[in-house]
Amino acid sequence: MVQAPSHLAHVKYAIRNIAAEAARVEAAGTPIVHCNIGDPLKFDFRTPPHLVEAVTRALADAKSHYVPSAGVTEARVAVAASVRPPVRPEDVFITSGVSEALDLALTALLAPGDEVLLPRPGYPLYNAIAARLQAKAVPYDLDEARGWALDTEAVAAAVTPRCKALVLCNPNNPTGAVATRAQLEGVLEVARRHGLVVLSDEIYDRLLFEGAHVPTATLATDVPLITLNGLSKAYLAPGWRVGWLVFHTPALMPDVIAAVQRLTDARLCGPGPFQYAVRPALEGPQDHLAEALAKLRARRDLTVARLRALPHVSVVSPQGAFYALPSLDRDWPGGDEGFVLDLVRQTGVLFVHGEGFGQRPGTRHFRVVFLPPEPVLTKAFDGLQRFLGAART
Repeated sequence: MVQAPSHLAHVKYAIRNIAAEAARVEAAGTPIVHCNIGDPLKFDFRTPPHLVEAVTRALADAKSHYVPSAGVTEARVAVAASVRPPVRPEDVFITSGVSEALDLALTALLAPGDEVLLPRPGYPLYNAIAARLQAKAVPYDLDEARGWALDTEAVAAAVTPRCKALVLCNPNNPTGAVATRAQLEGVLEVARRHGLVVLSDEIYDRLLFEGAHVPTATLATDVPLITLNGLSKAYLAPGWRVGWLVFHTPALMPDVIAAVQRLTDARLCGPGPFQYAVRPALEGPQDHLAEALAKLRARRDLTVARLRALPHVSVVSPQGAFYALPSLDRDWPGGDEGFVLDLVRQTGVLFVHGEGFGQRPGTRHFRVVFLPPEPVLTKAFDGLQRFLGAART
């Protein structure tokens, strides 16, 4: 029997894994209430019309050919001008979503046996890429007691001589926490002291309910720094797979930039026609954001209120994105994965278990996506309430 390499056993993606069980439950006759996946277009959000028009025009103009491997020039120029501080277009690479942007950056940085610091909890793709590269993922814990704060001491304590890079996610998936300037400055000082490359995933930077987002790149010019962003979340175009990575300090990592260029050349290019939406997105009307944020703020408030009223559950109110990560104060057979599996089997309500995102040992969480309209969220929390009530007996 032909076997896959053993290190690929560590490549896991909890969000899709749990969805597979939900599909089996649904096939058996139980309707599913989906609060598990961060895709706004699965609900009542729509891609802004001027972005759709830009792609339609590109297709009509026969722009379905291969595009430059680093991206369409006008898209690179628009991204370069939009970031803070602005960069040169040649320091921007357009990618197949932020997932590929992160994959390219880490592939260019990490050799087998190298270590990368990853937030815990954090997006599971980070760990999956590290596993594929045979690098060691070293977690640093976010501080739940301080609103899932980025904890400089936890980051510093996790550094070893083999660490090459540090990944930030701000705003954070799955917690919805937003890092402060002071927290970011503290982590940048750790990176400066240990010679780490900082990769700042800022895909939710325009989806904040209060306060302001501080771009990591505005805080340092002497730390190797890469920013990741794209159209999928704030611009409501997840299936278009348009992301980008930006080198903010190119003089500090020319070899890495050259490696990313070779990697992009090797895969030819990202989706061409959709890249013509980048400039209209960044330079055109932003009206959709106010509407989206109004919906999300109301749904965030409903989510927090309902969760805080439940037994055995506590939750930090998210400041951005569209996720909450409630904690359970009781044990559950099979841990929090057992909790979400029992919940979906008995009620059809679908969340994702906290362990799928990583969590401090001994804690239990589940992630709630509050993208669905309020009646759907209400149905989900009613089911969760009944489930927890029955579990007490």
